[in-house]
Amino acid sequence: MKFDTVHITCLVLLALAAPAPSAEPEIRLVFVGDVMLADGPGKVIQRGDDPLAAFAEILADADYTIANLECVIATRGEAVKKPWTFRAHPRTLPVLKKHFDAVSLANNHTGDFGHEAFLEQLELLSAAGLPAFGGGRNRAEAHRPLMVELKGIRLALLGYNEFRPRSFEAGEATPGVAWSVDERVVADITAARREQRADLVIPFMHWGREHEPTPDDRQRELARKMIDAGASVVVGGHPHCTQGMEVYRDKPIVYSLGNFVFDGFKNPEAKRGWVLRVTLSRAGVVRWETIVAEIDEEGVPRPNRQETSPRGGAWPRLKECDLR
Repeated sequence: MKFDTVHITCLVLLALAAPAPSAEPEIRLVFVGDVMLADGPGKVIQRGDDPLAAFAEILADADYTIANLECVIATRGEAVKKPWTFRAHPRTLPVLKKHFDAVSLANNHTGDFGHEAFLEQLELLSAAGLPAFGGGRNRAEAHRPLMVELKGIRLALLGYNEFRPRSFEAGEATPGVAWSVDERVVADITAARREQRADLVIPFMHWGREHEPTPDDRQRELARKMIDAGASVVVGGHPHCTQGMEVYRDKPIVYSLGNFVFDGFKNPEAKRGWVLRVTLSRAGVVRWETIVAEIDEEGVPRPNRQETSPRGGAWPRLKECDLR
């Protein structure tokens, strides 16, 4: 078939008018470290203030926000025997719900006031419409991923604790948290990919030694196992300071975000955390950055954009925590 000038011109015009192929959808997630709403932060909320107000814009500029809830929100229960126990009043829930779309319960303070308080918290979170993961009424529920669909992308969130006491691990028929056992964590990630058809799987870990600025061999080994099993990003917390970050198989590992809303600390590293902002497509991480959070005496965080913190996708193989 021969084309004259008119035909060619028409074809060119049609090609120019045709809509461009739609770009791959991207989602932005924000993760923060330990959020403890008793004591100082609880008093801030009680007087009518919002301890997260300074980060409101950053949190709102995300498709989905996730926090580690480092306390139990309840009115019932008795404090267990341990050095520190944190129980926040239910009045804190509206503030939590305002800024976060989901919370991890997989930590060493969820069980501070026993099963009665923990079950009350599950009811309160459900009533508030705030999804939780990493804990549940039994082991199966605690290990079940929170499945979220954003812009057609299926995201699976998993939470695990490995800081003792292990007594609050969920049992076959007893409530508690998902305990971090390598084989089970790998199996959960694999199941989220195969059975839940997740495009992205992100485990949120509660691990590492307190006040230790670098991850230990245990964390590094498990982080790699999780990525080998199909994790898209690994996010961690618990040590009360930020830890090293690493890129493994082009996937970021954030060993510890440190504290976010927390009072009672005098050491400077515990009063500075990272907020992780990560953009992902269905294929995985596109870009990521961290924002420094400076925490005052009441446990209230404020962004510090003057401080340098990790970002990008080609961060060095391992960078130790910056404690400046």
